[in-house]
Amino acid sequence: MSKSKDFTLGLISGALVGSVVALLYAPDKGSNTRDVISYRLSSYLDELTHLIDRLSEEKEAISEAKRQGDQVVEDARHRAEDLIKEAEDLLDTIDDSKGGKENNSTQQKADKSS
Repeated sequence: MSKSKDFTLGLISGALVGSVVALLYAPDKGSNTRDVISYRLSSYLDELTHLIDRLSEEKEAISEAKRQGDQVVEDARHRAEDLIKEAEDLLDTIDDSKGGKENNSTQQKADKSS
């Protein structure tokens, strides 16, 4: 046998022997012990169910926060694109007005020299 099979067999055997010894030396009757075990398992199950519900709610809240964050990023991207477009239009307008002034001054100089 391989080491992992030996270990697994030893672990299962030890758990089984430990369980039997614990039940034999239990200070209470078997029915009471079973009731206690059943109650504890039930309370653990209830607690686990409650934790799963909380995690599910938190997952939904995180999903909503992510969606809102994505929306904010998208809005910021659109605003940045609009600002860039406005800045480019403004620069084009400034370039056009500079070009118009240069053409007017060149044309005025040509008119004076004629």
